[in-house]
Amino acid sequence: MTEVQNGSDQAPESVAPAAQPAAPRGGTEVSEEVIEKIAGTAARSVPGVADLGGDVARFFNNVLDRVGLDEVGDAGRGVSAEVRGTSATIRVVLVIAAGSVVQEVTEAVRATVVEAVEAYGITVAEVNVKVDDIELNAGPAAGA
Repeated sequence: MTEVQNGSDQAPESVAPAAQPAAPRGGTEVSEEVIEKIAGTAARSVPGVADLGGDVARFFNNVLDRVGLDEVGDAGRGVSAEVRGTSATIRVVLVIAAGSVVQEVTEAVRATVVEAVEAYGITVAEVNVKVDDIELNAGPAAGA
């Protein structure tokens, strides 16, 4: 019987090291305003949300609308965000449409905001929703 040597007395074949990712040459910072705009757009899309922002914010927005500055302040109104690295904590203040179920609307806002923000690669730690008012002139919400 002949023994087969495994070549253990020979030097192992050299294997090229795995390619290393390039060293970062700077950092990336996402401003709170960006997160607020993304979250605000997402929250406005939820059925049962009549408006965003508290009484004071909506009052000033109406004034801006009347003087022809209707786009100023709308994007992030009613939303505030705190960003730490790639994680965000978001607060949404909203006006609910009459006839809407508060729990259903707030849960939908939470889920929609998380999905929208995380699509940009930012982890959402939490979304806190405050119902500040009810829009009685809007009529019953769809599906209610």
